[in-house]
Amino acid sequence: MGYVDVATVGHILPDGRELFTDVSFRVGEGAKVALVGPNGAGKTTLLRMVAGDLPVRDGAISRSGGLGVMRQFIGMIGDDSTLADLALSLGPPALRDAGRRLTDTEAAMRAAEVRGKYSTAAGRAQLAYADALAAWGEAGGYDAEVLFDTVSVIVLDLPWDTARDRPVRTLSGGQQKRFALELLLRGTDEVLLLDEPDNFLDVPGKRWLEDRLRESAKSVLYVSHDRELLARTADRVVAVEGGGAWVHPAGFASWHEARVARHARLDELRKRWDEEHQKLRELMLMYKQKAAYNSDMASRYQSAQTRLRRFEEAGPPPVPPKDQDIRIRLTGGRTGKRAVICDQLELDGLTYPFDLEIWYGDRLAVLGANGTGKSHFLRLLARGGTDPDPANGPVDGAHALAPVAHDGMVRLGARVRPGHFSQTHDRPELMGKTLVEILWRGDDHRAGMDRHGAMAALSRYELAGQGDQRFGTLSGGQQARFLVLLLELSGATLLLLDEPTDNLDLASAEALEAGLAAFAGTVIAVTHDRWFTRSFDRFVLFGGDGEVVETPAPVWDVG
Repeated sequence: MGYVDVATVGHILPDGRELFTDVSFRVGEGAKVALVGPNGAGKTTLLRMVAGDLPVRDGAISRSGGLGVMRQFIGMIGDDSTLADLALSLGPPALRDAGRRLTDTEAAMRAAEVRGKYSTAAGRAQLAYADALAAWGEAGGYDAEVLFDTVSVIVLDLPWDTARDRPVRTLSGGQQKRFALELLLRGTDEVLLLDEPDNFLDVPGKRWLEDRLRESAKSVLYVSHDRELLARTADRVVAVEGGGAWVHPAGFASWHEARVARHARLDELRKRWDEEHQKLRELMLMYKQKAAYNSDMASRYQSAQTRLRRFEEAGPPPVPPKDQDIRIRLTGGRTGKRAVICDQLELDGLTYPFDLEIWYGDRLAVLGANGTGKSHFLRLLARGGTDPDPANGPVDGAHALAPVAHDGMVRLGARVRPGHFSQTHDRPELMGKTLVEILWRGDDHRAGMDRHGAMAALSRYELAGQGDQRFGTLSGGQQARFLVLLLELSGATLLLLDEPTDNLDLASAEALEAGLAAFAGTVIAVTHDRWFTRSFDRFVLFGGDGEVVETPAPVWDVG
C-alpha cells in the first residue's frame, strides 16, 4: 500500500514571498485526507510538490507506491489533444514514454511508406515501430488499453478504438473529469492526488465519486470545496491557512468546530505570551535600574536579560489566521420586465424545442446532467441571443465564445447587458497580462481606472497581493474571484454564471452569494453546487432525454 509523508515543508514564491512554512502531515495507507483552506493559500502548490512538479527546497516529502495525479484543469492539455493523449497523461511515466514513442514511430513508418514502401528508410521505420511495440508491451501498454476500453465504454458508451482519437475539447468538463477519475480509481497506482476532482461533475457524478472514494483502498490526498463531498469522504482534514497548516484528526463535519476552538486556544496562548513577555521585560528594566547604582544587582540584571532573550528567541505562538473579507459589489441596473424570451428554442442535438420567459430580478438555476446543453444555453445568451441588440453592448470576452448551433429564437430584453462567467476560465486574452494591466489598460468600460483604483478593487477581492501577477499563474479560485470582479466592472445587468463556485473556497462562495443577493438585475446560473442552489427561486431542468422543463424545486437525479 502507498503513503505520503510531508515533513516541515515550506515554499517561497518567485517574487520572494513566503507562501507557507513548516507544513507537516501524513497520508497513511488507505486514508482519505482533504486539503482545505482559502484560495491561494497553497493547496495546489502542496499537491504539485508531492507530485514532483515543484522542487522541495525546505523540508522533505517521501512517498511509497505508484502515484496517480489529476490536476485542477484536467484535459486542458492542448487544443488538438485527443482522448488517447489524456489517457496517457494520467499513466505512469514508463507508460507515457512508451506511448509517445509508439505514436512517433508509427507516424514515421507511415510517412516512410508513402515515400517508398520497399525503401531502406521504410524498413528502418518498420523496425523502429516494432521495437516501440515491444517497449509498449513491456511497459504494460496492452493491459492499459484494456483499462482504457473499459473506461471509454463506461463514460462515453464507445469502444476505445472508436473514442481514442476524439478531441478532448469535444467532451464536456464533467465527461473529462469522469474519464480521468475512472482511469485513476481503476488503475494500479496506490496513491492518488486529486485537485478539485468534483469540479464539472453533476450531482449524480458527485455522489458516484463519494461512493468510489469511500470504497477505494487507495491512499488519497485531495482538494475540494464541496462541503457535502468533504463530509462524506474525508478521514482527516489538513487546513492550509495563515502561512502554515494544521491537522484535524477527524472528519469534515467536526472541522469547523475544531477550527473555532483552535483559534480561541491560539488567542489565549498569545495573550499569555504577551503577558509573560511584559513581565520579563519589566523585571529586566527594574534590575537594570537597580544595577545602575548597586553593583550587587548586576548579576540579576544579566540573568533577567538572558531570560528575556531566550523567551523572545523561542518566539510567540502563532496567531490565528485573519478571516477573509471579500466584498463583491455587483450593481446591475433596471432592464425591461422580460429579461430573456425563448420561443421554440432548440439546441441542435441536445434539446427539443422549448419556451421560456425569464423576468427581471429572477434567480434561475439551470440544472441537469453533464452534456445536456446547459453551458451551450448560457453561451447563446452571452452572444446576445439570435437577434443581438447593439444597444445592449457586447458581453465581456464574447469574442472568445464559440457559436452555438440552434433553431428557434432567443431574445434579450431592453437594456439587458449580459456578463458571462465561463466554467473553464477560458480567457486567452488575459493569460499573459497582470491583474493591474487588465484593469488599468483594459477595455473601454474600464479605461478610466488608474493603478490606485485597480489596487483598491483588487483589495476588496483579497487579490491586492496578486496585482502584478499574471492571470494565467493564479490559482483556480483566484482566477474565479478576478473574473467575478470583471463582471462587477462590466456593467452587466444579466449575469450568466457557469459553475461559478467550482473553484471558490467557502468564504468566497458566501461573498458571491451575498453579492448576488444585492445585485439589481437577473441571474442565470448553471450549477451542481447543492448548497449554492438553495439561494435561487426558479429552477429549469435540462433532461437527458432532451426535454427542458421548469421544476418547483431542484432536481438532481436526471437521465
